[in-house]
Amino acid sequence: MTPIVELRRVSRTFGPQAVLRDVTLPVNRGETLVIIGESGCGKSVTLKLLMRLMDPSSGEVLWNGRSIAPLSDRELSRERLRFGYLFQMAALFDSLTVYENVAFGLRQNRNLPEEHVRQIVRDRLRDVGLSLDVVEHKKPAQLSGGMKKRVGLARAMALDPEVVLYDEPTTGLDPIMSDVINELILHTRARGDVTSIVVTHDMFTVRKVADRIVMFYPLSRLGPSDNQIIFEGTAAEAFDSPDRRVSQFVKGEAGERLMELAAA
Repeated sequence: MTPIVELRRVSRTFGPQAVLRDVTLPVNRGETLVIIGESGCGKSVTLKLLMRLMDPSSGEVLWNGRSIAPLSDRELSRERLRFGYLFQMAALFDSLTVYENVAFGLRQNRNLPEEHVRQIVRDRLRDVGLSLDVVEHKKPAQLSGGMKKRVGLARAMALDPEVVLYDEPTTGLDPIMSDVINELILHTRARGDVTSIVVTHDMFTVRKVADRIVMFYPLSRLGPSDNQIIFEGTAAEAFDSPDRRVSQFVKGEAGERLMELAAA
């Protein structure tokens, strides 16, 4: 089966700083892939590369087996509509109301009558547990962190994407609201043949939503020929991994890492 999206031997540098090195990562249609790893090891960069919000320094990004490097700006814009993106801080437009935020992509990319736009906005807000009648005229500054995340997810789902990217979807939320977001990720997947790629540090999210997990490791602590992806498997396999780097991370154990930080 051809992966729906794929990094193939991708590296990404920022000036002299290498963040990703020779990473190959296929994502299968319909799965929920969770990417874990320490801060700064390239997880969020991976999401941006997969959606081509930035270009790799080397290597290829493929959508449905096709390299996206040759795509024109028009083709890229059209193909990118297949993606939904829930940013870490929701990234709502502060000057727009909730209704206008969720309707934004529809108005920009679909030639629909406003009554159809309104129904889609209503449906997507209902999917995330919000009533259009209650939140329609609110601005982002009037929303709680959890509500912002839910509005951001409604906006991401408005165009019925094939792939949804989640960047730290539960960061800054209390445990109950975090589980609401986890349930919404599961609900989104259940709505149809949706592929989900989740970057998170939240092990409850990992356990609840992941079909497959990959763990990235900082290049600064790897040898020049070491694979940057140090684990691939299920949540159960991650928690039972014989690799101390993996087991310590998923169990939240400082171990040798605390000694490394103290010596730095």
